[in-house]
Amino acid sequence: MNLIISGTNRERSNSMKIAHYYQDELERRGESWQLFSLTDLPPDVSSSDLYGKRSAAFEPIQAMVSAAQKFIFIIPEYNGSFPGILKVFIDACAFPASFYHKKVALVGVSTGKYGNIRGLDHFTGVCNYMRMHVLPLKIHLAKVQDELDAEGQLKDELTQKFVFEQIQEISRF
Repeated sequence: MNLIISGTNRERSNSMKIAHYYQDELERRGESWQLFSLTDLPPDVSSSDLYGKRSAAFEPIQAMVSAAQKFIFIIPEYNGSFPGILKVFIDACAFPASFYHKKVALVGVSTGKYGNIRGLDHFTGVCNYMRMHVLPLKIHLAKVQDELDAEGQLKDELTQKFVFEQIQEISRF
């Protein structure tokens, strides 16, 4: 099983739109990737699932993460980095079993012009610490609101080309 993670708990986020886009494209290739949004985390995750504790609400999430062999993280830019809720999610997952030696592709999303370059660099450091194998091709979707049409499809052909290339690489990775 492989898992796409929308790295924010913001409702109706552009990150979730991009996550659905990736899932649809992977399905067109005949691959099944499950989608998980951080909006589905238990509301008390920061008090119920950190520091070795495990709530009943987090158990199916942990099982899903443990079963995954590959991940695609869609990560929006929050204050020049990645969202704190993403760090809480990582910290709530069992270490090292959840991510150890698993493969990951990273996609940065921002409404600004840099596509969360810094946030992906910061998150790469977290992935390296967890001994994940990070796909070298990282996608930076700057001004994401201009990249998506009303149906949630990428409009720009060059953007589509790089996303398809990343999808091919994570499939082979």
